[in-house]
Amino acid sequence: MAREQGVDLVEVASQASPPVARLMDFGRYKYEQSKKDREAKKHQVNMQLREVRMKPKIDDHDVDVRTRTARRLLKQGDKVKLTVMFRGREITHPQIGKNLLDRVVGQLHEIAIVEKDAMLEGRHMTVILAPDKKKIAALAKAAAAAAAAAGQEHVEEEEEDEAVLAAVAAAPVVGEDDHNDEMVDDDEPEEADAPVAAVTTGD
Repeated sequence: MAREQGVDLVEVASQASPPVARLMDFGRYKYEQSKKDREAKKHQVNMQLREVRMKPKIDDHDVDVRTRTARRLLKQGDKVKLTVMFRGREITHPQIGKNLLDRVVGQLHEIAIVEKDAMLEGRHMTVILAPDKKKIAALAKAAAAAAAAAGQEHVEEEEEDEAVLAAVAAAPVVGEDDHNDEMVDDDEPEEADAPVAAVTTGD
């Protein structure tokens, strides 16, 4: 029958009893299937884990830049790993790093959820945030409504300065347990242990 109609006899359910087969143009079927797969991939969100690094002695301006960088990454659908990197004797004051992470997380609570709480591993304290899509969508809807009420055109993404855009582009893709000892925008020398004075005794 398949030869008569110029089509293929294709088994589509080998586990069924009896097995199920269909008459079809198998070449066209494969083409349509690959087309569906490509369309499905277009709509998939490729969520990555991006890292934003800080140091305990970071100044307020840089905290703001890091926070806005994390916000931008979350809004574009990425997870964010906030990392505080301790140097020298800084590790003896882990609460400074914890307070810093809490400060940044607190400023991002309206668009993010904490996926992994702050944890100290070696000289790194990290927390992982994931975008809260419902909150982000609600904020975008509220912003659009406010713009419409004011008779203004709604802009999907707020403008950022060059420092934030550069930081977003430079934020590395990492794994949850990856640790890189290189600091970003860190021009301070590593804090060394205090020198020990030589003691001499006279005869």
